[in-house]
Amino acid sequence: MTYGVGMMLDAGLVLMSDTRTNAGVDNVSVFRKMFHWSVPGERIITVLTAGNLGTTQAVVSQIEERTKAPGERHPSILTAPTMFQVATEIGTLLRDVIAKARAGGMEGEEGEVFSASMIVAGQIAGMEPSLFRIYPEGNFIEASFDTPFFQIGETKYGRPILVRGYDRAMPFEEAVKLLLVSFDSTLAANLSVGLPFDLMVIARDGFTPLHHRRIKAGDPYFASISTGWSEALRQAFKALPAYDMAAV
Repeated sequence: MTYGVGMMLDAGLVLMSDTRTNAGVDNVSVFRKMFHWSVPGERIITVLTAGNLGTTQAVVSQIEERTKAPGERHPSILTAPTMFQVATEIGTLLRDVIAKARAGGMEGEEGEVFSASMIVAGQIAGMEPSLFRIYPEGNFIEASFDTPFFQIGETKYGRPILVRGYDRAMPFEEAVKLLLVSFDSTLAANLSVGLPFDLMVIARDGFTPLHHRRIKAGDPYFASISTGWSEALRQAFKALPAYDMAAV
């Protein structure tokens, strides 16, 4: 399992993903789950992955192969005219990889071993920034004012933070802080999610990452967020009115 979030703001896009992959408590590894491709001044595309590692790596490898020589390998996300078509291409790749694995009899008893999902985010010059959530079947939905962020992987623990704290007009710095609180809550509740975290900020009409870094264990800012959030929750809980059993 993993945890990834893509968030749309007035100022652009903010994305974060963990890197933990596990096949049991004694087999935990670190694998990158955030990938991006860009043509400076023309487009930037970022993909977050969750689910079976072999499935997601197969999809990313095919995207990479098609972008290395776009004149010879079509379709390519670097030549697609719209982000909608980019999402369509990646959704088709994901669906085909899963279908091929299942046709080869490589799935497990529950039939979901090779399942995966993705977030696709980016912007093409002359168009608005876009954010999509792609399902294992290859279909997808696009972010809107009603649904301005997407989560993949282990979503339930970090979602309440995003729902309560999100503001489309917030600056990038506040959005990163909000995501870190969401990730901290998920990390505390689920051992399948863990550091390092990959972070990317994409400014509107920027077409290259405005900010891109890996947040590792021991990072002082994340440590301050984790400690501060825990203390703030305790203080807020204590400040709530006490339940009066005698009044019932």
